[in-house]
Amino acid sequence: MRLISFFALSTAILSCNSYAEEINIAVAANFTAPMKEIAVMYEKETGNKVLASFGGTGSFYAQIKNNAPYQILFAADAKTPKKIVDEGLGLKGTNKPYAFGKLVLWSSTPNFVKESPDFIEAEEVKKIAVANPKLAPYGEAAYQTMQSWGLLDKVKTKFVTGDNIGKTYQFVKTGNANVGFVALSQVYKNGKLTGGSGWILPTNLYKPIRQDVVVLNNAKDNKIVADFLKYVENNPKVKELIQSYGYALN
Repeated sequence: MRLISFFALSTAILSCNSYAEEINIAVAANFTAPMKEIAVMYEKETGNKVLASFGGTGSFYAQIKNNAPYQILFAADAKTPKKIVDEGLGLKGTNKPYAFGKLVLWSSTPNFVKESPDFIEAEEVKKIAVANPKLAPYGEAAYQTMQSWGLLDKVKTKFVTGDNIGKTYQFVKTGNANVGFVALSQVYKNGKLTGGSGWILPTNLYKPIRQDVVVLNNAKDNKIVADFLKYVENNPKVKELIQSYGYALN
């Protein structure tokens, strides 16, 4: 009986594995932590594998134009997914928001950041990390915030610029910049900052950071890709997880 049971179990495992599918996705750097958790949850529940690459939305767009094998792009903005659809690289009607990001002025040093616009002019703030506004939505939001304060031109000499929000965060984390304008999701979980000190900036200082997803052409009629998107969009646990990193859902 033991041999029969073992054989039946082995057959069942092989059968499950033979039906396992892989999903190849590109994910904006600011959404790294949530997506890693979402992928683990999805893999445990379905047996399918999520192959995720993390980086700048602009870089992913260039790769997609050069036939990168991604099936889904979780972008840091709404413009890039729309452009992908308009250029015939993505499936019409699949570009829609999955999260709305928030901006935080953050330092890896505890009790350093002061909740005042004048703080970034202070003598103790030598370097300010900002993402390139032409490439990164969070960089654009940072520029809009400083323009709202009337301080952009006054503090530009302090800027340390990253190509994307991931690099910008690293500048601050490693101390190469005293403070930086980064994505809240990079330093926040379950209602509090995960380290250092920061000021969650009022959202009326910058345009909404709408982050859209888009399905790429090589995933047309792919049921597993469609299933994964439904999982991200409709699963209450996923929605709760995304919000725990400081994102809004609408």
